[in-house]
This record gives sequence, structure tokens and C-alpha cells, in this order.
Amino acid sequence: MAEQGFRKWIIVITVVSAAVIELIDTSIVNVAITNMSASLGATIEDVAWVITAYAIANVIIIPMTSFLGGLFGRRNYYVFSILLFTLASFFCGNSHTLPELVFFRFMQGIGGGALLSTSQSILFDTFTIEERPFASAIFGLGVVIGPTIGPTLGGWIVDNFTWPWIFFVNIPIGITAAVLSWTFVKEPKDERKVGAIDWTGILLLIVGISSLQYVLERGETEDWFDSRTIVLLSATAVIGLILFVWRELTTKHPVVELHVLKSRTLAFCAFLTFIIGFGLFSSVFVIPVFAQRLLGYTAMQTGLLLLPGAIVTLFVLPFVGKIQQRGFPPQLMIFFGFALTALYTFMLSRISLQAGWWDFFGPLVIRGIGLPLCFIPITTLAVSGLSPRDIPQGVALNNMMRQLGGSFGIAIVNTYLAHRMQINRVGLIAHVTQYGSATQLRLNTMIQSFMAKGETIAVAQQQATAALEGAVLRQTMVKSYLDVFVFVTIFFVMCLPLILTIRKGKAPISAEAMSGAH
Repeated sequence: MAEQGFRKWIIVITVVSAAVIELIDTSIVNVAITNMSASLGATIEDVAWVITAYAIANVIIIPMTSFLGGLFGRRNYYVFSILLFTLASFFCGNSHTLPELVFFRFMQGIGGGALLSTSQSILFDTFTIEERPFASAIFGLGVVIGPTIGPTLGGWIVDNFTWPWIFFVNIPIGITAAVLSWTFVKEPKDERKVGAIDWTGILLLIVGISSLQYVLERGETEDWFDSRTIVLLSATAVIGLILFVWRELTTKHPVVELHVLKSRTLAFCAFLTFIIGFGLFSSVFVIPVFAQRLLGYTAMQTGLLLLPGAIVTLFVLPFVGKIQQRGFPPQLMIFFGFALTALYTFMLSRISLQAGWWDFFGPLVIRGIGLPLCFIPITTLAVSGLSPRDIPQGVALNNMMRQLGGSFGIAIVNTYLAHRMQINRVGLIAHVTQYGSATQLRLNTMIQSFMAKGETIAVAQQQATAALEGAVLRQTMVKSYLDVFVFVTIFFVMCLPLILTIRKGKAPISAEAMSGAH
């Protein structure tokens, strides 16, 4: 039942805050990896498990949120998840060994996995069906801005405090959200009723999804299929997920109700949500790496670079929600959103090592306009043909697809980047030979420069060769990152014709309408 007045907006602020801290934690840790490595006496590769553990726990729990909400009661499960997330954050900040931190990070991911989908379901129940585009816009503030401001906030905390504070900042927000949720959030009237627990389905889901997430998170690090672990877990993921789908479609009491995907609109929107996750997370991943490795930006400066786009999104989201609420065709909004996002990545594919803050400003502002045009209509359309009882499951599957899209995006972009680095290096080295006149001129100039600073000719020659190798490596990296932006642009452009085939699902009958009919 839709809420009104003060209670309505308290619920909105509460659930959006809970969703935002969960999403911020998907990216805030990235900028603190080096500090954690030094503090815990572990390698950066080992510390990366702090990110992997959270991602695996998240993607396991998200599709199960409808089931767990029905089993324990949505409000009880939601409040418990907030408290688990908050308590795990406290223990993460107080961890003194890497295994300890990874364990509590996994527990934090279990608690956080419920916050996203359940927050969205509560928002949909708080607003009327007609107001759901606006509700999607409010929820989109967290989904789009959370991963964007994560590096900014993390950079500021690491620069001014110590890395445990990236976890401690969750504690006051989590406690407040838990108290307000227990006080103001109601149980839904059309809540899913859980009969027998499908333990086989749960086991298959955990095995299949966790194996897939591990492969995506660690594949590039472990040289993909040259690693026996990756090969084994890839096979486990395929077999586990196939058996999981078969189990859920044939059992009387599925843990994940896949029948909701009979809604063609939901299935198609889930696919587009996957693509949005691919573009959102991969671009948020590539830009900071480009800015820090090649342009020399600090973590804080990189965060500030991304901030204008996030601010634009903040203002555009409610506007997009309102125009959709007034009947603007959602297919056209999604089309223009994808087109603008493709334009944003294309513009970034034209930048150079001389790029400054303003060279990123235009593309990121375009991205800030394009993402709301994608996200809000897709989120609203995804549940447009579902009954109130099925909305939480539809929301959960849609959110899972966005998370998987992000994981696939980062994994594919990392692999493509490594591939292009090899190709571009070979292409550049072919023009840098000891017999080339341009190469000899450049080397002689550098040798003379080093000798003028007091170096011997032998040392000057070594330094000049190293400097030339550094220049080649730098140009190789630039060309490779620009190739990545071209790749993502093509990916978005190829999806444009598919968008116009979306059809809105038949609107479900609200509880109010049903009671009025009786």
C-alpha cells in the first residue's frame, strides 16, 4: 500500500541511504588496496580478495532476496541485513590479518546483497503504480551515484585518515537506517509465501554463481584458461547454473522464481540492464586507471574528475522520472540514453596525454544525462507486467543482471586491454629501431641531455634507452585505453536497434483496485 506525507519521505530517505552505502562499498575499497597491503603485510594481489569476497557474496544473495524476505518477513530480513552489513563493517575496520578482513568483507556482502533489491521493492510499495517512474528515479540516485562517488570518498578518507575509516563511516548510517526501517517500514500485503525450503536449489545457486563470479573477478589475474583453477570453476559454473535453472523450473517450491521471466518485458529489460551494468562499471573502472596511471592524478583528483557527471545525474534523474510519468515513450528515452552513452565513450576515445580536466568534463556530463535516460525507463518497464507478489523477484533478478553485467564488463575490458597492449606495442616497436633516423635523433638528443647533467656517456646511453622504452610503453598504454573506449562504444551502438522492440507489460491490478472491486 502506498504511503503518504511524512512517513513516505522518511522511508524514501532511509532505503535510499541503505542502498547508497551498499553501492559505495563496491568501489570505495579500490583506492585503499595499496594502504591495506602495506598495513596487513600482504601482496596487492592477495588483498584483491577483499573486493572479490564482497562481489561473490553480493551476487549470491541478490537473487535470493525475494525468497528470504518471504521466509522471514520482508521488514525483519531488511533490518537484519542492515545490521549485519553494519556489524561486518565494524569488524572489517578492526581486522588485523588478511583472512580476517576477507571473512568479514564476505559477511558484509551477504548483508549488503539484500539492501539493493529490498530497498527498491520497498520504494515501489511506497509509491503508487503511476508514481513508479519517479520512484525509479529516486532509487537511481544510489545506483548511478554510489559507484561514482565511492572512489572520491575513498580517496579523501585514505588521504586524510586511515583505511579502516572507509568501513567505519557505514556504522552511523547503518544504525540509523535500521532503527528507521523497523519503525516505519511495513510488511507488504502481497508478500510471497514460502513453503518448503529448496536446499538443493540454494546449493546449486551458491556453487554456480560463486564459481562464475570468481572466474570473472580473478580470470585476468590467473591468465584465464591457462589456469587449472579457472578451467575447473568455469565448468562448475556452467554445470551448476544449468542444473539450477532446471531445478527451479521443475520444483514446487523454488528459491528463485524464474517463472517471472515469462514476462517478455522483464526478460528484455534484464538483458538491457546487463548492458548498462557492463557500461557503467567498466567505464567507472577504466577512467580512474587512465587518469592515475597516465595523467598522474591522485585518488582524490580522480574522484573530483568524476564528480561533475554525478552531479548532472543527480539533477537529471528526477526530471526523467517526471517526463516518463507524464507518458513520454520509454523506448525513445532508452534509445537516446544508449546513444548518449555511446557518444560519451566515443568522445573519450579521442583524448590524448595532453588531456586536462575540461577534456573529461564534456563526455562525463553527457554520460550523466544518458545513464538516467537508460536506467529509469528500464527499471520501471521491467516490473510493469508483474503482479505485486512477483515484483520483489523481478527486481532481484534485474539487479543481479546489473551486477553480473558489471563483473563481465570489468573482466572483458581487462582482457581486451591486455590484448591491445600486446598488439599496440608490436606496432610501435616496429617503428623504433636502432637503424631508424628518427630513433637515432631522439636517442642522441636524450644522451646529450643526460651528459649535460654530468652523466658519463655509458650511463647516459642507458638512461636514454630506458627513457625511450618508457615513452613507448606510455604510448602503448594510451592507444590501448582508447581502443577500450572504442570497443565499449561499438557495444552500445549495436544494442540501439534492439531497444525499439521493447513492449510495455500489461499493468498489474493493484491491491487497492481489487479491494474496490469487491
